[in-house]
Amino acid sequence: MLKTNKEKLVMQSVQGKIHHPMGKNYRVNNDGEPMMLPATGGITYNFRVGDSAFDLVGDHVEPGVSIRNEEKIENDALMNLACIGNKAIVVSGEAKGAEGFVTGSHGGIEHTLIDFDKEEMFLMAIDDKILVRSFGQGLRLTDYYPEIKVMNVDPGLFENIPIEEKDGKLIVPVACKVPAHLMGSGVGSASAYNGDYDIMTSDEEEIKRLGIDKLNFGDLVMIENHDNSYGRTYLKGAVSIGVIVHSNCIKAGHGPGVTTIMTSKKSLIEAKIDSESNIKKYVKV
Repeated sequence: MLKTNKEKLVMQSVQGKIHHPMGKNYRVNNDGEPMMLPATGGITYNFRVGDSAFDLVGDHVEPGVSIRNEEKIENDALMNLACIGNKAIVVSGEAKGAEGFVTGSHGGIEHTLIDFDKEEMFLMAIDDKILVRSFGQGLRLTDYYPEIKVMNVDPGLFENIPIEEKDGKLIVPVACKVPAHLMGSGVGSASAYNGDYDIMTSDEEEIKRLGIDKLNFGDLVMIENHDNSYGRTYLKGAVSIGVIVHSNCIKAGHGPGVTTIMTSKKSLIEAKIDSESNIKKYVKV
């Protein structure tokens, strides 16, 4: 097992409310066609982690439950500290006591995303409060730091990913590889410790050729030649690993969103293709 500093990490409460869906008028796709579609926010009952991020009629759809705080400084803490795999607990409303887990964060709309059982989601309502036991920021691989950085992931989930060590490199199971030229909205962000950035999907032939159209919510992917150490940028030889957090999109420059969990400026991370590499398989809450 990889050596980490998890025993030194701080577990702390963060909390948010289920946020009403956001949207106004038409969304215009990359062919100039206006469309009226479900999009971000609320409770998405019929698409959850493990389901297709492509085979649905929507734009930037967030699986499961989307939470946020209207006070920016509080929402910044929620976005920065809640990590994929953290336990989430409903603390108000009819579903009080229900437990789920964080599945990612969505920049721009500034939502933290959480998966619950469908039966429990049907008991939930807009503005119900959900507490997250944040744990994971500051996690280090003691034998690989600072060359490899880890972020946005619960140590328990991370330890369950079957990462192999070989010749001084880490071999990570991912559903597919994403070339650098396909990364769009979110490139240039100042930090990868919250939010996501999108795989551009307007070139349908290229997306199918690479198998990106088969991605599910929660799948692990490798982004080639991208460094997420201090923001999101192109860097030849760099590697980043992330999780698919929201659906495909119709807008130019957009597509399924990726929240980063590992990055290296050097070619110290390699991919092992595994179509079943999904956080749903690895999470334990």
